[in-house]
Amino acid sequence: MTGVRRESVPPGPPYGGLRLGLRAGPALWVLRRIPTPRRTPFTLAFLVTLGTTTVFSRLADPELVRHLQELSSTDGHNLLRHPLRALLLSGFWVAGPVWMPYLWAFAFTVAPLERRVGPARAAGVFAAGHVLATLLSQGVVAAAVRTGRLGPDALDTLDIGVSYGVLASLGALAALLPRPGRLLVLAGAGLLVADQVVTDQDLVTGVGHPAALLLGVLFGSRLRRRPRPPRRVRGPRPAGERSRAEASRGRAVLDRA
Repeated sequence: MTGVRRESVPPGPPYGGLRLGLRAGPALWVLRRIPTPRRTPFTLAFLVTLGTTTVFSRLADPELVRHLQELSSTDGHNLLRHPLRALLLSGFWVAGPVWMPYLWAFAFTVAPLERRVGPARAAGVFAAGHVLATLLSQGVVAAAVRTGRLGPDALDTLDIGVSYGVLASLGALAALLPRPGRLLVLAGAGLLVADQVVTDQDLVTGVGHPAALLLGVLFGSRLRRRPRPPRRVRGPRPAGERSRAEASRGRAVLDRA
């Protein structure tokens, strides 16, 4: 009886099945939203910065950490004395000792926005939301102090964090989505901000968080209306252009000979 010759198949790597499983289904959806240096450099760099300052705040001397955060705070007095320093450094701290929630916040707001509009525009939306919402909220605090509704100590309240930039990115991302998704995201974000305003009853975030979200929607609407440059499609060159190029190459060869 003649046997059937079987072709030998080289064995694959032992983790081949694992890689295949990670590239399909929900795992792929999650992996595509993890910030990477190639797709989302701004998001990843900012997360690394926040992680560094969070670890520092947990390991360093508490008095030193408190001093540095007070220098970075965007309270009223700091904005009057050192506005650029306060606006720049206040966004490099998290409001609390936990960093992980900000990883998910950036992964589902800033990173998708960066993939859609690029790192430069995503950074611009984040920075503009952070700066404008800060100035607006602290302006309301200063007006309340001036009219006697708040005490003078309100101008020294510690104000740090990245929530304004994250909410501005969320608003811009929602504005770039199709209508059903846009309305759903904006409704969820509005409920989240409304719940925070009611439960915390803090004037700074009560003004800053809604302002940041609305500013993000405005930025996203401008980005949506901005026409994209046409993509260049490479194709065969016309016969006349080809012949001229070949003739020029022939002349170059003759000159060298």
